[in-house]
Formats: sequence, C-alpha cells, structure tokens
Amino acid sequence: MAIAVLDALDNARTQWYHVTAIMIAGMGFFTDAYDLFCISTISKLLGRLYFYQPGSQKPGKLPKNVNNFVTGVALVGTLAGQLFFGWLGDKLGRKKVYGVTLVLMVICAICSGLSFGSSPRAVMGTLCFFRFWLGFGIGGDYPLSATIMSEYANKKTRGAFIAAVFAMQGVGIIFAGLVSMVVSKIFLMNDNAPAYKGDDFHNVLSAQPQADFMWRTVLMLGALPAILTFYWRMKMPETGRYTALIKGKADQAAMDMGQVLDIEIDADRDKLAQFKAANNYSLLSQEFWARHGMHLIGTSTTWFLLDIAFYSQNLTQKDIFPAIGLIKKEPQMNALREVYETSRAMFITALLGTFPGYWFTVVLIEKLGRFIIQLVGFFMMSMFMLIIGLKYDYLKEENNRLFALLYGLTFFFANFGPNSTTFVLPAELFPTRVRSTCHAISAASGKAGAMIGAFGIQSYTLSGNTKKIRKAMLILAATNMIGFFCTFLVSETKGRSLEEISGEDGGESGNQTTSIPAGRLSFSRQQGNRRPSDAVQGQ
Repeated sequence: MAIAVLDALDNARTQWYHVTAIMIAGMGFFTDAYDLFCISTISKLLGRLYFYQPGSQKPGKLPKNVNNFVTGVALVGTLAGQLFFGWLGDKLGRKKVYGVTLVLMVICAICSGLSFGSSPRAVMGTLCFFRFWLGFGIGGDYPLSATIMSEYANKKTRGAFIAAVFAMQGVGIIFAGLVSMVVSKIFLMNDNAPAYKGDDFHNVLSAQPQADFMWRTVLMLGALPAILTFYWRMKMPETGRYTALIKGKADQAAMDMGQVLDIEIDADRDKLAQFKAANNYSLLSQEFWARHGMHLIGTSTTWFLLDIAFYSQNLTQKDIFPAIGLIKKEPQMNALREVYETSRAMFITALLGTFPGYWFTVVLIEKLGRFIIQLVGFFMMSMFMLIIGLKYDYLKEENNRLFALLYGLTFFFANFGPNSTTFVLPAELFPTRVRSTCHAISAASGKAGAMIGAFGIQSYTLSGNTKKIRKAMLILAATNMIGFFCTFLVSETKGRSLEEISGEDGGESGNQTTSIPAGRLSFSRQQGNRRPSDAVQGQ
C-alpha cells in the first residue's frame, strides 16, 4: 500500500536539511554524553574535598554507596525519562516533546553545579537530586532523536544518518575529558594552596577553593550545547510519517516536508484511512506481539547486555587508568592535578579508541548491515575482555602498552558494534504508532544494564583491587557473548522502507516467507511478522 508522502521521503535524495537534522539531534546526544560521563572525571575530587578525615594522611574518598549514587543516579533518571518521553512522543508527537527534554537538561545541568548543603552528605544529596532529573531529560533524547531521524531519512542512508546522530555521543565523551582537562589545568595554574589544612569540612574546602569551583564549572558547562540547540530544535517540523499516519493529515505532512526538503509530495489522502485501519493496534495487543514481540525482546536484551559492559568500562576508567599506567600513582597528588591526569587519560582513550568506532559504523553500516556489525562487535569485545581478564596481572605489571591497546580495542568494537546498532535497530523495526515507545523500552533496558555496571561492577573495581578488576572483566566477557547470541532475535533492516520493515504496508517483508492458504495468516520467518493475507483483508 504505497502512500505518496512516505514514498517521497524514502526516495528523496540526500540534501542539506538531512545534515541539519543530524546536527540538531546530534547536539542533543553530545550533551547527553557530556553530562553522563563528565562525572567520572570529578568523582575522586568530590571524595577528596568532602570526605577527608581530619588528621588522616590519606586523601578523602567517597564512601562506596555515595560513589555509586553520584555516578549512577543519572542513569536511573535516564531510564525513567526514556520510558516517559518515549511514550509521550507517540501520544503527542515527536516535536512537542523534543524541546521539553532540552529545557530540563539545561536547568538541571546548571543546578548540579550549584549543589549546596551544610555537610558533605547534604551537598552530595543535592547533587544526586539534580542529576536524577538531568538524567530524566537525557532519557527523553534517546527515543525522540532516533525516531525523528529515522522518519526524516531516506531508506538508502537511514542507518548512516541514525548512526551519525548517535556518533555525537563519542564527541560528547571526548569533550567530557577535554573540558575537564582544560578547566582543571586553568584552575591548577592559579592554585597554590596545600592539599588540605584544618580539621573540619569547611576548612578543607577553604584549603582548595579552586577545586570546589572546578567541579561545579565542569558540570554547568553541560548546559551550553543544549542552550545553543534549543532554537533550531523548535524550528523543526513534525515528522511527515507521524503527521500522515498517526494524525491522518496527509496535506499537512506534505506541506511540512515540502518546506524543509526539496521534494514534490502528493497528499494521497485516500489511502490513509485504509492504512491506519490496518495498523491500529496497541503495544499490549496480541497482534503487536505476534508481529513484533520477538524483535522487542531482541532489541531490549542486546541493549541491556551491551550497556552492562559499556558503562562499566566508562565509569570505572578512573580505576583502570592507574593500573595500566595512564595516570601517575602519587598518594599526595594535588586534587586538581589528579582531575587533570584522569581527564587527560579519558580524553586519549576516547579519542583513539571510542571515537573512531562510532564513525566506522556510520561509514560501513549501509554496506555491512546492522546485523553483521552487531555480531562482530559483541564477539570482539568478548574476546578482548577475556584476554584482559585471564592475563590481567601480566598485562598490568609487564606490558602496559598492550594492556592499553586491548582496553582501547574493547571501546572501538563497542562503538563499531552494538553500542551503535542497538540504537539504530529499534528506530527501524517497529511501526510508526509505537516506534518511539518501543525504542524507549529498548533504551530503558539498556539503562537497566548500565545501572548494573554502575552499582554492581563498580563495587568490584572501586578499590582498584586487581582480583576484582580481573573478575569483572571475565564477567563482562561472558555478558558480551550472551549479547552475541541474542542478536539473532533481530533482523537486518538496510535498504528497505520503515513500512516494509514493520509490515505496515500490508506486504510481506523479508526474503524467506512461508505462505499459508487463503483465509489464514501468512508468516515471515525472517521478520517474525504475522499479517492478514489478501484473502482475509478482503473478507
């Protein structure tokens, strides 16, 4: 059932507004990554400033439970935000909700830097409160950005466009390290105070006021890209697919898309009613689960398993870096110097390991396909983590360069692999009516995995104990291998329209199809979609 507005979008040549949409949506992901990962560069500093024990010769350290909440509470907020805004995006439209997430991110990033309190735990409590709501706003960006980009793109470059939006996460991680490094260096040049003096909370802060300003500055700078993006995000029209298929306004969809894309679109109103009637089923309906249930299980499990490994790696960098010699081991190191060393190591790892993987995916996803990239990524991550786990003592003590190379390669294949494809696939596999919600469920499953990484795996690595780090790597290797096998629950989507993939067009999707006599259902084994045959539709 071809509808002109959808056909025009699927076959539109790549043009400047596609690039603009990538930049607008991508800047949201840049902000997301910066806000989520900059906490890793300053968490040790928070311990030194707020949990120094009077009279102790050792630097202060965040208690385990406080550290877990400071670094992980934004992930809890992200999970809740994904589910809420993903559902809202299907109910109210993508555009109406899109600006709300940015406003929330701006306010909470600024407030995180202004965290206040009369005691260390009060300051940390305020910080956690605002970072939860910061994560809530970040969560909304996941389903909305992916859905908007998938519904704007043409079918030949859709995967590359969605992956390019997500690749801005890599840029955000780089800037989280770079900004922390630059800001700490600036404050470090003007800081002549000793590491600590005095016996109480306020005296410790007065010993290094520059350090207290430093971490607040890093957090508040996360509001800047969101502020710069807001105007352009509000100028974007609603996606043509949502306006036509959900609102039923083909004329409006044609007009909106004609204003931003150089294409001619016929309204084609006559087919919309038939199209909507054939796809008017809810997420909880038996028909949805018959058509798409296996796909939703596949996208959710793979993202869940991937994020256990990915966020464990990113959030525990500050503990891995000393072990592989990327930062110096100096117990009496100045607090700001420690931030500088940690953020520099994070910057180098992201630039050489994390960042290239994202863009390899952008370049190759339409050639290799989502399925192959995800399988290879999971497998290679598992192998590298297995080697690190089995040979940890040797690598740590005798071959730091090889250790750093293997650690960097796990990041590369996470991003040239499931970290990118688990974002792309849920934006393509599901029908327009529930696309944002299904992406949100998949993404929220990922954040559940991220919380296991933040609250669970970090418990193993927080002390820097080599046995615990080795055990964590072996657990993550097994987790990635399970993700490899769960990938077989999803299917390839490259080169086809969204309606063909989801079965909304009423035709058979996939290459291998079993036909059942008239009056019954036809079933596509590859896609797992069940839909009425022509004979049933005609009854």
